[in-house]
Amino acid sequence: MAPTTQERIVVLGAGYTGLAAAKLAARWTGAEVTLVNRYDRFVERVRLHQLATGQPLRDRPLTGLLEGTGVRLVVDRVTRIDAGARTVRTEGGHDLAYDHLIYALGSQADLDSVPGAAEHAFTVADLDQALELAERLGESRVVAVAGGGLTGIEAAAELAEARPELKVRLLTGGTLGSGLSERGRRYLARALRRLGIDVRENARVAEVRADGLVLDGGEHVAADTVVWTAGFTVPGIAREAGFAVDANGRLVVDATMRSVSHPEVLGIGDAAALHRPDGQELRMACATGMPTAQRAVRSLADRLAGREPKPLRFRYLNQCISLGRRDGLIQFVRADDSPVEAVLTGRLAAHYKETIVRSAFLFQRHPGIPVG
Repeated sequence: MAPTTQERIVVLGAGYTGLAAAKLAARWTGAEVTLVNRYDRFVERVRLHQLATGQPLRDRPLTGLLEGTGVRLVVDRVTRIDAGARTVRTEGGHDLAYDHLIYALGSQADLDSVPGAAEHAFTVADLDQALELAERLGESRVVAVAGGGLTGIEAAAELAEARPELKVRLLTGGTLGSGLSERGRRYLARALRRLGIDVRENARVAEVRADGLVLDGGEHVAADTVVWTAGFTVPGIAREAGFAVDANGRLVVDATMRSVSHPEVLGIGDAAALHRPDGQELRMACATGMPTAQRAVRSLADRLAGREPKPLRFRYLNQCISLGRRDGLIQFVRADDSPVEAVLTGRLAAHYKETIVRSAFLFQRHPGIPVG
């Protein structure tokens, strides 16, 4: 039996998981659904490195994406959750009561782990920061990208290709492409050399300054602009609400994405610690967020209808890396995300990655399509 209209579902965050979850909740439960988001636009976060180089992105108003769904949109910043009263408080003074909460506030660049990063570095994990970085590049000659993960690699490659007048440096605390196969690492190194990117491995940043970076040994790496991609963190709102969180502040959930401490709360996306049946924690990515959003809302709908929900089943397929607009690297992986030797490279890989990115947005329009 479908729930009555008295059932209230509040979804926090309209990123790749939250927007889809809100639409699915309205469709699959028949409940009153409210979606809270900081922006009135859907932000294609996986394209923010393009925006930072000055490339225009399509405008994606949330009102258009929610049209005809019955989901109520509140454009505001979440400031706190009162778990006892089951209410969400926003910066603009909204008090939103819920019977069920879907926590999808995502992640943000970790600017607090190294002195000076918050004051002097830019990120490509936030719309406002990406726009500020695009403006800053106009007065820069040397850009240092700190962090050699997939975000850092994509940002450095995009900067070097789109802004060839810039000298781009990429610094990583370990070995570049450590999660790739040998073939993948070799191709990545060649691609970055072709783009003229100066790669520094085993370079641990101790401080960010207005004139660049200082490494652990005291060496100064000069740069007019620093782009920080060395790690991500999550909002502290779940911890402050008293929800069970892990050491990184991510909501601890069970195999149906339900909070282990507050069963009326579901956690999805980067802000939740999601695991495969073998215990492996899922990495932060659209590829993990979208199928888990589907599974979480289906679990909620099952419970509301008196059915036992099925646990999450998930396997990895590949890692997709853009190397500018005309090159890419697709690393095929085992179910546990460990790499096999097979890779796809070049223009075909770039098209593959672009198809994946477009599919991620298509999922926001049609969140019921199979994605995992």
